[in-house]
Amino acid sequence: MWEIPICTCINGLFSSSTSAPSVYFSSCRRINMEMSKTALAIISLISLATVHHAHAQDSPQDFLKAHNTARASVGVGPMIWDNTVAAFARNYINGLAGSCRMVHSGGPYGENLAWGSPDLAGTAAVKMWADERANYDYNSNSCVGGECLHYTQVVWRNSVRLGCAKVRCSNGGAIISCNYDPPGNYNGQRPFEFISSS
Repeated sequence: MWEIPICTCINGLFSSSTSAPSVYFSSCRRINMEMSKTALAIISLISLATVHHAHAQDSPQDFLKAHNTARASVGVGPMIWDNTVAAFARNYINGLAGSCRMVHSGGPYGENLAWGSPDLAGTAAVKMWADERANYDYNSNSCVGGECLHYTQVVWRNSVRLGCAKVRCSNGGAIISCNYDPPGNYNGQRPFEFISSS
């Protein structure tokens, strides 16, 4: 049992022939044991809350909501979760866990990868990709001033099935992969049709 010393019992403070030391020592030990149980319970709850919060943003529904929010902002329909696509993402990034290197699979799907600390949430990765919207110029259909191909894949109108996975790397980081079916980012094609409100 762990003992958190919040009250200090000093041996020899009282004579062992009196009843006061045994009461004092047993009270001190009881307080420490109760505080140990309380502290352990609090630490456990905090740990569970942290783990739950991190995992709460990595569910299929969380990935879908983040993608569909970005898609809706440009008038593109929602995606659906596909377990086959998700299994591909999971199998591929499980192989990356040892090196934690972001290397694209070259597989049959469109693919976005993100790397970060172990608590990088799936929704944060999707937001990072969606924030590349600032670098996409619709008129020239090109990236201007930075990366935008993650964003264009997120909003690619023909990519309608989604599968994502997250794996913790042996070096302490994490990789998130989202795969898209059918793939997007075809040269000469726009990710969506912009409809003027005029």
